[in-house]
Order: sequence, then structure tokens, then C-alpha cells
Amino acid sequence: MKPAELRNLSKEELIVKEKALYDELSKLNIQRYTGSVEKPHKFALIKQDIARIRTILNEKKDK
Repeated sequence: MKPAELRNLSKEELIVKEKALYDELSKLNIQRYTGSVEKPHKFALIKQDIARIRTILNEKKDK
């Protein structure tokens, strides 16, 4: 996701999106341990999106 798209969302929507990304990351980790990851590049993409969301949440907290 792009940061501009995320900045338009409310805090609650960002928190829900962050939880969904953590769920997806945990599913990928389970696939990694079973040895059946189809798209390993998704790990980095999901972690980047989580970091973006957390940064924007921190920005909104300061305001």
C-alpha cells in the first residue's frame, strides 16, 4: 500500500488493517515451517506495510 492511501484512513481502520496483516504474516510463517511457501517475497512486503501503518499511527498520535 502507498502511504498516501494509508493516511486517508482513520485510526480504527489502520488498526484493523494492521491486525489483518499480522494474521497474514502468521499464516505465511506457518507455511514457511511446513515448507510450502509459494511467494516468499510476501514476507518483506507485509512487514513494510506494517511498518508504514505503525509510522502513520504514531504520526496521528502526536496530533
